[in-house]
Formats: sequence, structure tokens, C-alpha cells
Amino acid sequence: RVNGHHQENDMENLSLFEIVKLGKSATQSVVDDWIESYKTDRDPALLELINFFIHCSGCKGAVSSEMFRHMQNSEIIRKMTEEFDEDSGDYPLAMAGPVWKKFKLSLCEFIAVLVRQCQYSIIYDEYMMDMVISLLTGLSDSQVRAFRHTSTLAAMKLMTALVNVALNLSINLDNTQRQYETERNKSIGKRANERLELLLQKRKELQENQDEIENMMNAIFKGVFIHRYRDVIAEIRVVCIEEIGMWMKMYSEAFLNDSYLKYVGWTMYDKQGEVRLKCLTALQGLYYSRELNVRLELFTSRFKDRIVSMTLDKEYDVAVQAIKLLTLALHNDEVLTAEDCESVYHLVYSAHRPVAVAAGEFLYKKLFSHHGPEDEGRPRRGRQCLNANLIRTTVLFFLESELHEHGAYLVDSLWDCASELLKDWESMISLLLDEPYPGEEALTDAQEAALIEIMLCAVRQTCECHPPTGRGPGKRVLTAKEKKTQLDDRTKITEMFAVALPLLLAKYSVDPEKVTNLLQFPQYFDLEIYTTGRLEKHLDALLRQVRDVVEKHTDKDVLEACSMTFHALCNEDFTIYNRVDIVRSQILDEQIDKFHRLLEDVLQEGEEPDEDDAYQVLSTLKRITAFHNAHDLTKWDLFTSNYKLLNSGLQNGDMPEQIVAHALQCTHYVILWHLAKVSEGSASKYYNDYGDIIKETMSKARQIDKIQCAKTLILSLQQLFNEMLSDLGCNFDRSTSAFCGIKELARRFSLTFGLDQLKTREAIAMLHKDGIEFAFKEPSPQGEGGPPLNLAFLDILSEFSSKLLRQDKKTVHLYLERFMTFQMALQRDDCWLPLISYRNSLQTGADDDTLSVISGMSSRSSARSRRSKPPAASKRKLDVSVWVNHEQSGPHTPVMMSSPHIVSTVLRDAKKLRPEQGYMGVYSMSNEMQHTPLQQPHQHMDYNRRGSGLMEDDEEPIVEDVMMSSEERLDDLNEGMDFDTMDIDLPPSKNRRERSELKPDYFDPASIMDDSVILDSGCGVFLRLGS
Repeated sequence: RVNGHHQENDMENLSLFEIVKLGKSATQSVVDDWIESYKTDRDPALLELINFFIHCSGCKGAVSSEMFRHMQNSEIIRKMTEEFDEDSGDYPLAMAGPVWKKFKLSLCEFIAVLVRQCQYSIIYDEYMMDMVISLLTGLSDSQVRAFRHTSTLAAMKLMTALVNVALNLSINLDNTQRQYETERNKSIGKRANERLELLLQKRKELQENQDEIENMMNAIFKGVFIHRYRDVIAEIRVVCIEEIGMWMKMYSEAFLNDSYLKYVGWTMYDKQGEVRLKCLTALQGLYYSRELNVRLELFTSRFKDRIVSMTLDKEYDVAVQAIKLLTLALHNDEVLTAEDCESVYHLVYSAHRPVAVAAGEFLYKKLFSHHGPEDEGRPRRGRQCLNANLIRTTVLFFLESELHEHGAYLVDSLWDCASELLKDWESMISLLLDEPYPGEEALTDAQEAALIEIMLCAVRQTCECHPPTGRGPGKRVLTAKEKKTQLDDRTKITEMFAVALPLLLAKYSVDPEKVTNLLQFPQYFDLEIYTTGRLEKHLDALLRQVRDVVEKHTDKDVLEACSMTFHALCNEDFTIYNRVDIVRSQILDEQIDKFHRLLEDVLQEGEEPDEDDAYQVLSTLKRITAFHNAHDLTKWDLFTSNYKLLNSGLQNGDMPEQIVAHALQCTHYVILWHLAKVSEGSASKYYNDYGDIIKETMSKARQIDKIQCAKTLILSLQQLFNEMLSDLGCNFDRSTSAFCGIKELARRFSLTFGLDQLKTREAIAMLHKDGIEFAFKEPSPQGEGGPPLNLAFLDILSEFSSKLLRQDKKTVHLYLERFMTFQMALQRDDCWLPLISYRNSLQTGADDDTLSVISGMSSRSSARSRRSKPPAASKRKLDVSVWVNHEQSGPHTPVMMSSPHIVSTVLRDAKKLRPEQGYMGVYSMSNEMQHTPLQQPHQHMDYNRRGSGLMEDDEEPIVEDVMMSSEERLDDLNEGMDFDTMDIDLPPSKNRRERSELKPDYFDPASIMDDSVILDSGCGVFLRLGS
């Protein structure tokens, strides 16, 4: 636009819908132009606005001037329904891509700006708003999903804009009343009567405007929200809950009460995760404010248990937001009981990182963020500082959770909110080394062991910069800032623990558990610091302590930790290598010489070694074996010594079992080190022989069990895929050599099944089943709406589609759709290409199933009933019912399922019905229900009287089959309940006593929800702890 007007050539002839869709013009200018045309001639302008909403729904038809003048709104809607293109699977709000996402934002902005620009005059002209509200209310009751979805969004955004207007009116009314009171209280000589009259007139005008706005909001709330918040389509329910949350937050005096909160509370039992999620995010906006928190006490008392149970929701995103909501509820210490908190605490050990991080934040805020007056005078460092006290609390929590092997999970959960605490190495070391102050309780042995483990996990997380195994997609590429932080932290760790580690080893040298953890610290050191920081004497002290540990201990874990410590320190790239290598060689010389002496004594005696000799041989052999695992000891010729020992035991039969086991293990390492040297550069000459062996092995395996062989093939591909994800991360490029290599391997695997599809029918079907389940197994790392983590595996799986029989492709396609949501079927972005290509590979040579734009649900049932034919005779019948017909029990909630089809054609003549719509007679309605007249265009709408076409109170909607039944997705919340819905009544200003207060509306969800719904609405989930 130029200077607020359409560009002459490009924009003049475009419709309002096209202008908003293109998004090239400022919304303010578009609205101003429409207002100008409305003021000039309101009928054509209003007709343009009506067609705007019709076209936003995806309808190709248009309301003509003749229709606008002579037809009721209900007749117009019926006419538009008949012209709706049912063969199209898309409408603007359901279409994917940046253009349509931007369009949705532009539509919402257009409505908001329209109301804002009209708030001082046009919305009170008893014409424009009457027509718009009447149209949107009628469309929201349509059986056409596109009409219902679009009009509900528009109506809810219109309501939000009106709430903002009402809020401004309330503020102006209070200001005017205050000015009036001030002027009236002046003495008679100073009082300005003319000003009093003006203020009275202004107050009266504002009061009338506010009453008019209340009527409009009541019409939208009763006519649209009351029915659409429980619509059969989840996206429509989401819109309603999102907007009511906005109303309560924007104008809390009017909407933040139990009369409106109850709708959010009831909808938390919705069976669709995205709806439950929106309830929680709406509540978060309210609980975030301490001022509003106080007014939520009744709601909290009624629905707290439900919120707590949602922390175990099967949808991870819902569980995360439930935990965050409970974290906000901690503003009030009396809300959550100890039992409630305990149910959240244990989630820090969840394998799903977002859940664990949210639980970690809850734990930190509950246990660590409260500082009393006694904490003010604490020193900043040492064992009496505030952090030292918090570290003690962390240790106690870790011990009480009785999941000691998951220390890394606890640290990772607290990392985002308490990394400064977990990086306070100085306080941790002080707690372990310094003597307790008088009156201070010393750490117990178990607490010291737990603290060392937590300290090690924190050091590992600092240096590796990624979550522990089992959480998250694995390693990722660090930013420049993260790399610098990593290097700085590693330097601090080296400087501090290079000094402290020898002291800690000296103190705990006899404790295997503590020593094993302490010996892992050097692998995270920056070894250059030993030289640049002049810390060689501390290195010598460390080597002495490690040498002492080797001599004292025979525990396998301790000895392997010593071996790995030398492996980390013996790095030829650093100047300390010679110093460390000398000590390592001395230790090995001593142990191997000792082993040879003991072996000679045992072999010379020629009889069974006594208990003391056997212990000496075993302990020495354990040390040598532990070192040989990580170090090349071939120069000591241990093979000959072990051979003599094993041969003696074989001949005499008196060698202790443990000695034999360690001798075999040591010999195994000897062979591996030799093979490593021999095989370097010579692997290629064995390639052909190895390939023949593998081919023959696969052939024999298939002869034994075709299905298990197929499962093994798909498992190997899954393992390669997981390894690739660990190396490249979740955002890898499918053109990389790693992915292409896996796909090529899948192609070769596919060729091994031969040409006889009947022989491999069950095996191929089972292979596809396992592949589909793997692809949808992990949720999207991008959150709700993103592709599952393993979705790209479908690209690999498509290599096996050609091996499916034609009829089996339909079965596999049906099974695939059980894992898909409706939105997935609409996605066209690059990240969804594997799903698209796999579906196409299954539909090659098979009839396509279609989706109906009207109901948004899959029309497979009716399509199959029309095309069903007797199956062709075959040698065998594939029994796939075992894995197709069972109810889905995984973490995904399938929505691509058959359900009563909601079509717009019930409004047409019977002769116009297509064949597939013939069965809809079951859902036919009376004429009174089908053709409820809306308000005449040229009459002022009375919002508060029956027969106006707007829904009254909480009565059942006109089209009942768009509502959810108890056997569908959400139990009918109206069943057995008299809602007693209130009119929207804006609160009186502080000086207005003539308006009555809102009546309290107490409610009990148990009266409308049976136990099965409360228990089975999505709160059950397994907590998978990592190993």
C-alpha cells in the first residue's frame, strides 16, 4: 500500500481475502480502507467482509448482492455449503507451508485491528457487529469442518478484541467516575456545574457502550464458545481454550472466576494431548502472577490432583507443561502437599530429558531457592558457605531417592537451573577434605561416596557438554561461545583437581567405590596445564597415589580405573608423557616379574598351589589383565606364561577357576593386540571370502526361520541408524554418505528375498511392521508438531516396499496410518519427505485412500466398503490381524481412525448425494435443527432473547454429531449436568454500586466425569529409567 491506499494496478481489483493472504500491505492500512468504504456505503463493504470470512474457510463460492439483500444468513450458509469443494483435502487453516502459517497470523491480526479501529463508533452502530457475530455463529455450527474451524477462530479472536475494548472502557469509566467525585466534592463556589454535566454525560455514554460490549461478548460466548470448546475436532477445542486463557489473563476482574475456569478444568481431561497441553499453557499465564494466584485457590483445590497426575501424561509435552505449572504454583507454599512434591521429584530420573529438566527446576525451586535470615551471614567459600549447604541437600536427596546408579541423570536434570551450584568444585572439595567446624555435623561415609559421584558426574557434564547416555540425541556441534566456556571450565577443573585429587586419593585409598570414581577425573584434565601451571609436583603425587592403589587393590573396577588413568595421562602429545610412562613401566615391570616368579614356583612344585600362592597369582594376574585391556604389553611375552599356566591346569586339573578365567582373559587381550598390528592395512584381501561367508549365513538363517531372519535384518538397519544419529545428531542431511550407505545396505538386503513374494510374504510384512514402529518410537526433539526422531528411517524402509504383495501394501498402509495424526498427513516440508515417499511406495499399484475436508477424518471405512471384492485365490493367506487390529498401546495417540463421517451434504437434496454419502441417513436431523434462521441483515439483533439464532445458555448444539460422545475422543461434559452458565457481566468500577456482583459458580468435575475418564484420560505413562 502507498499512503494508506491500494497500489492502483496491483491491489485495486483484489478481494479482501487475497490482500490479507498476500500480506504485502500493512493490516492497519487494509482496515482503514475498509472503514472508509463502510462509511461511504455500508452494504457493499459488509458484503465484502462476509465474503472475506467465507473465502478464509476455503470456500470457492461467493455471496452475491442479491443473496445479501434477500436471503437470511442461514440460507446463505446453506448455499455456500452446497458450493463447497468437498474433493479438496485442504483449507487455509489446515494447509502447511509458510504462506498459510502467515495467513493465519494475518487473519487474527486483521480481526484485532478491525475491532480496535472501530471501537469508538462503528461497533455500536447496531449493524456491522450484529451481522458479523450472526454469520460467525451460524458458520460455527456448520457440519463443514472448514467453516466450523475458521469461524470459531474468527469468533474467538473477535471476542478477545472485544475483551480488550471492554477493559479500556472499564478504565475510562473509573477515571471518569473519579473525576466526577472530585469535582462534586469541591465547595459550591469552586464547583463547575458544566464540567459535572459533561462528566455525567460521558459516564452515561461509557456505561451504555460497556453494556453493549457485554451483550456482544455474551452472544459470542454462548453462541460459539459453549459448544465449540468440546467440538469433535481437537484444533477447534484448542482455539477455544487458548482464547479463554487470554480473556482471564487480560481482564481478570471479569473472567478470572470459577464460572470460566471450570471449562479449562474440565478440558484437562481431554483425550487429545494438544488440547490438554493448551489447558496447561493457559493456566501458566494465570499462575505466573502472584496477584492472580490468590484468586485461583478454589480452582487449585478442585483440580490440583488432576494437574499432578498429568506429570505422568503419555504425551511428554503435556507432562513437561504440567510440571512447569506446578512449579509456578509453588508461589503459594500451602498448595502442594509433600506427597504431591514427591510425585514430581522422582521425575528427575526420567529418560525423557525435557521432563527431567522441568522436574529438576521444580526440585531446585522447592528445596534450594528458599534462603532464611540465617543465610545472610554465611561466608562465600568453604564448607560453611551457602552453596556447601545446598550441596549437602543435593546429596541427601540423591541418597533418599535410592537410585544411586543414576547420579548422571540427577546432575543433568539440575544442570540448566543449578549449573553454578554443580560447578562449585571448591565447596565440594572442602566438604570432603576440611575438618568440620565445632558443632557441625560431618558427612557420613555414604554421603561422601554420593558427593564424589555427583562431583564426577558434574565434571563429566561440564567437559562433554551433552546429556548422559539414554537422554537426548547424543553429541551435537558446539557454538563458538560454548567451546570457549568448555575450555575455560576444563582449565579450572584441571587447576583445582590436579592439586586436590592426590589428597582425596590418599584419604579414601582403601575405599574401592570412592577410589574408582576419583580415578576417572584425570581423563577430563587439560594435560598441558601440568606444564604451563607448574604443577609437576602434583602430577608426581598423583602417580604415587595411583601406584599405591594398584598395589593395595584387587577389585576389577578399581584396577581398570587405574589402567584408564594411565591411558589418559600417557599422551605422547604432551611433555608429561615421559614422566608418566616411566611410572607405568615400573608398575608393569614389578607386576609381570612377580607373576613370572610366582608362576615358576607353582609349576616347580607340581602340585595344587596352596591358598596363599593362589591368591598371589590371582591378584597379580588381575592387575596385569586390567592394564593389558588398555595398554599394549606384547613386549613382555605374556602369551607364553599364560599358556604354561593354562596347560598346567589342563593336565593336573587342579587350577582354581578364577585363575583360569583371568589367564584366558589376558591371553585374549594378547591375541587382540597382535591382531590389531597384523590387520592394519590388510583387511581388503579378506573381503570376498568374508562376503561369501555372510551370504551363506544369511541363506541358512532364512531357511531356518524367515520371520526371525527378517527381524534381524531390520534390527541391524535400526542399529546402524541409531549409531548415525549419535554421530551426526538429529538434524542430519539425508544426502550424507552415512545415510546413503544404510539405504544401500537396505537395498541389498531387499534383493536377498528373491522374486517369489509368496514365500517371503509374512517375513516382509513383519519387517515393515517393525520398521514403522521404530520410525514413530521416539517423539520429535523439536516438540509437538515436529517429525518423530526416527522418521527418516521410513526412507530406508521404502527399499522393501517392492517386495510386498499388492493387497499387503494396503494392510501395511493401514498400519502406518495408525501412527499418523491428521496434521502429519498434511505436511509437505522437507523433513516429512521420508513419510511421503514411504506412503507413495505403499500406494504404488494400490488404490489411494482419500481424506474428506468436511470431517477431517479418514474415509477409509466407506471407501473400502465400496470397493470390497472377494479376495483372489492364493496359496496362503497372510495373517496380519495380529498386528493390525490390536489397539495401539504405544506413546502415540492415533487419530487416523474411522469414525462417524460428518458431511455437509445432509443439507442438500437427496438426489445430490454421492454414493459414499448414502449411509449418512443415520445421522440426519430435523428441518428445525438444520435450518435455524439467523438474524435478518437489516434488523438490530437482540442478543438476549430466544429465537435470535444464538445459542442460549449451555444448551446442546444444533448439530449433535459434531460433538464428542463418550466413546469418542472426549466424554460429553454436559451429561447429567445443568450448567447454569452466567451472562458476561463486567465488574463494577470501584464507585459503581448500582451493578450487582457476579454470583459464585461452584462446580464439581466428578459430577460429570466418571472414574474411567478420570483415570484413563491420558495420565498413565511408564517411567523408563536409563541403564
